[in-house]
Amino acid sequence: MEKILFTGENGEQVEFFVIEEAKLNGTTYLLVTESEDEDDEEAMAYIMKQVAKNSDKDLTYEFVEDEKEIEAVAGLLEELLDGEVDLVPEED
Repeated sequence: MEKILFTGENGEQVEFFVIEEAKLNGTTYLLVTESEDEDDEEAMAYIMKQVAKNSDKDLTYEFVEDEKEIEAVAGLLEELLDGEVDLVPEED
């Protein structure tokens, strides 16, 4: 599983593991998790989207927060993963 390093607004760095990558309407999305264990059913998954390309190796991603965008991308990712995961947004 590919590992990426995400730097938050406060400068804190968090490692994420890429489960799947998808393109929708010209935008690249990643399904990521903090757990390297693919069988960890308790691990949280997040959808991130590419918002900038600063160089060949330096890409900028942000968490997807818009509910309609999450639903559209989650549907695509579920198809790509052949139903192996159920991407359901967390209830507040």
